[in-house]
Amino acid sequence: MRRYSFVVGLIVLALLVISMPASAKGGRAGAIGEVYVTSQGLYYDTFVTAESLPMSGRFQLLVDGTTEFGPGDPGYLGGRWWIDANANGLQDEGDTFLLCPLLGPGRTSPRGS
Repeated sequence: MRRYSFVVGLIVLALLVISMPASAKGGRAGAIGEVYVTSQGLYYDTFVTAESLPMSGRFQLLVDGTTEFGPGDPGYLGGRWWIDANANGLQDEGDTFLLCPLLGPGRTSPRGS
C-alpha cells in the first residue's frame, strides 16, 4: 500500500509540474501548479513542499486541483492536502497526503487564460 501511495504522489506531482511553468504563463516564479478554491471563486498558485506526509493530523480534501476552502477561510488547513487515491471516501493507508501551500493573491481566472 505504501508503494501505491508513493506512486500516486508522484503522479500528482507530475500533473502539477506539467500543468504549465509559471514563468511562461505569467504566474509566480517557482510555482508549479494551481488550485481552485470554490468558496472564493479564486485560483491560487502552489508548489509541493512535501510530497509524502505521514497520515496524522488534519488534512483538507483536494480533488482534481479543486478544494472548498482557501487562505482566510476557517476550513483552510495551510496547504495540508488529502487525495483520496483509493476512492473509498476515507483518509486511510491507500491515500496521498501532501503539503502544498496556496500563494496569494488569488486570481479569478486560471493561468494562461
